[in-house]
Amino acid sequence: MSEKDDPDVLPADALAKARTGIVGLDEITQGGLPAGRPTLVCGGPGSGKTVLAMEFLVRGASEFGEPGAFVSFEESRDDLCTNFQSLGFDTTRHIQEKRLAIVDFVVARAEVVETGDFSLDGLLLRLEQSITQLGAKRVAIDTIETLFANLTDTQALRRELGRLFRWLRDRGVTAIVTAERGEGALTQHGIEEYVSDCVMLLDHRVAEGVSKRRLRVVKYRGSAHSADEFPFLIGATGITVMPVSSVGPTHEACTERVSTGVKHLDAMLGGKGYYRGSNILVSGAAGLGKSSLAAAFAAATSARGERCLYLSFEEESSTQLIRNMRSVGIDLGPEVARDLLRIHAVRPTLFGLEEHLVAITCMVDAFKPHVVVMDPITDFMLVGSRLEIRSMLTRVLNYLQRRQITTLVTHLRHGGDNESENTISSLIDTLIVITSDPKDLSHRRLLRIVKSRGMDHLRQTHELAMSKHGISVNSLTAKGDGNSPAAGEGK
Repeated sequence: MSEKDDPDVLPADALAKARTGIVGLDEITQGGLPAGRPTLVCGGPGSGKTVLAMEFLVRGASEFGEPGAFVSFEESRDDLCTNFQSLGFDTTRHIQEKRLAIVDFVVARAEVVETGDFSLDGLLLRLEQSITQLGAKRVAIDTIETLFANLTDTQALRRELGRLFRWLRDRGVTAIVTAERGEGALTQHGIEEYVSDCVMLLDHRVAEGVSKRRLRVVKYRGSAHSADEFPFLIGATGITVMPVSSVGPTHEACTERVSTGVKHLDAMLGGKGYYRGSNILVSGAAGLGKSSLAAAFAAATSARGERCLYLSFEEESSTQLIRNMRSVGIDLGPEVARDLLRIHAVRPTLFGLEEHLVAITCMVDAFKPHVVVMDPITDFMLVGSRLEIRSMLTRVLNYLQRRQITTLVTHLRHGGDNESENTISSLIDTLIVITSDPKDLSHRRLLRIVKSRGMDHLRQTHELAMSKHGISVNSLTAKGDGNSPAAGEGK
């Protein structure tokens, strides 16, 4: 795939950019940070400023051949190396290979005393030496508040801040300067944001016991960028930003069809099944067969020799799912053994929405499935508001659709409460609803295709029948044994 065709590459600006290598960040900045210019990263304690700054240097050294120098005022070099080892950043090796330098000016803020004229000459001299020795193209300074702690001379502060940013720009290095969030301002001094070419705000908040991280590009001189807030995570491989909604739905519409795994349901969908790369929602009350239809689709995917990722958000484990599906004639065990089907079982309440979002995309990137099943999404209502859930699911579905991955989502209806279904119904290409008539003593399951965009489909209600021999969808008007196909009926 060429860069032009890559769905994650946005149109480039005329401004030269330095790619960060951080997942998602280069997308929302349309190519990276301003090359040869300083970027301010501000946020509260624990928001991820130091991690972002170090990852920018490490990925620059390992992926783009650009050595970097890290200036620390609060942590020693040994402490930094130990801390970042847990994120998979081998800073010690990069230092030994002369691709990274850590210059530590560790001093307690209380020890900083204002005497005489304030000057950055000592810092700039050591930084100049590191840049020259390494041939450094990137610099990170963490955090600038310590440097100016207890400094009361506002004019000197403004002068030296401006001098620092001009010095970095004159050296032609791409720099990140971190700063702590101020009261009513982006930074404590309220000056740094005005002398920076790019400003990013990191926010770490806790709502109803759930931790949430957000990243926003506040300004970016000379470049278009998204000003929205984007969820991000700090995980085992560093920072992951989820910018999916920043890109419009520009994916190609595929005309290829894939089987639902149920012959008669294929017939209801024009005889060919779902469009590849489309989104399908199967909704219904408990015990009506939503998971069975999802499992049938997963089995049909594996039978074609394609990969399926099955995300189970109910209480059952993967082995329980395999056992239960055998009761309706679907054996998922051999497909799991062939590694064409991967079942990942997790409770929605175990993590926040961002963790689920990033976990899903990471599993997709690793496994590269043709089909993803999410069964069910209903319990996400317990960990987020309707708006937050819609945002999360929009990002997931957009992310999958841009990669031509067919996605089937199930939804558990609770009586007349269809809030979570209505939350994403506009995003869905095919909507299938399963109901039952409480007055019918035979307790028949009734299936109806509410919509299926871009294709002829049967809208009449049919019976969904399940037994140890498999799943069938039958016409309610058919005579005989009730197992006649749904094909051949009018629209």
